[in-house]
Amino acid sequence: MNLMTTDLSDEYGDQVQVVDPLFRHFGQHARFAGPIATLKVFEDNSLVRSTLETPGNGRVLVVDGGGSLRCALVGGQLGELAVKNNWVGIVVFGCVRDSVELHAQAVGIRALALHPRKSVKKGEGSSNVPVQFAGVRFLPGYWLYADEDGMVVSSQSLAT
Repeated sequence: MNLMTTDLSDEYGDQVQVVDPLFRHFGQHARFAGPIATLKVFEDNSLVRSTLETPGNGRVLVVDGGGSLRCALVGGQLGELAVKNNWVGIVVFGCVRDSVELHAQAVGIRALALHPRKSVKKGEGSSNVPVQFAGVRFLPGYWLYADEDGMVVSSQSLAT
């Protein structure tokens, strides 16, 4: 990704939403960008897995995990699925695990924290719904840009 979030913020101002700086970087790629797909789950990563098993087509999966710090929603196996199925990034409003594996995988991952506990598997949650956290409303089809300085969201592609 050649677009820097600082430049996007400067150029587009209030036309982009800036994600609150709550997230840590995991995964091999600090920089990634793509159209958003959304999930809303709570301490259950079944829908995360089934979504990452589908073609990502260069999208970013935004997972509203309710900010839970009690278990991980993404780990090494799901990171592998993301790479295999062409997801460029995953943003988790919650925790991830298997940090050594995630750091070696060719994908961008942002999450609040690490947690060793796996999630439950009840198959609960919603996909392709608006989600809101960290001061931003994420809508399916919006664009997310991430780099070392943070993340911004736009209603359209900002590529020139």
